[in-house]
Amino acid sequence: MLEIDPAQLDRPAAYKLMISLIVPRPIAWVSTISPGGSLNLAPFSYFNGISSHPPIVMIAVGARRGERKDTWRNIEQTREFTVNVVIQELVDAMVLSSGEFPPEVDEFKEAGVTPLASTKIKPPRIAESPVSMECKLEKIVEVAGSALILGRVVLYHIREDLMAEGSVDPKKLMPVARLGDDYYSYLGEVFQRARPK
Repeated sequence: MLEIDPAQLDRPAAYKLMISLIVPRPIAWVSTISPGGSLNLAPFSYFNGISSHPPIVMIAVGARRGERKDTWRNIEQTREFTVNVVIQELVDAMVLSSGEFPPEVDEFKEAGVTPLASTKIKPPRIAESPVSMECKLEKIVEVAGSALILGRVVLYHIREDLMAEGSVDPKKLMPVARLGDDYYSYLGEVFQRARPK
């Protein structure tokens, strides 16, 4: 069994290893808006739900070359963001939006996706995404140079055909997952196991 001491890894090596170990990960395609009105769109795979009542989601946003990413700054300043789900048809656009762009560049345009007005917050959602969550900032916790951003979902947008008995049917949604390096995964075989009563 190979033993690796994380204290002996530099930042790129540590990132490369960790994202290959914790798989598959859901992707939060996050849209924000700056106080000056510039739109920002970026994917994050350190993402999950941490509470359902109230609905709280978490994304982890790192720094780039010692500077806070636009998503982090925008959420900190405006206290709002949307989380959009990535499906197969949106993978290439999502990858395009992950590039390094100056704050004034609109990643919606760069990625070729359509901003659609949100209902309760200012940052738009992605029209082409079948599921979007409008979020208001609950808390930011800085951990080792990254921001652990907690957001309260204030409104869900879910394409009607995806719903079945109060939940989203994964076989219809077919979300894309993030793996290590530049690898992604489509949803494969779906099976059920009943929990003990």
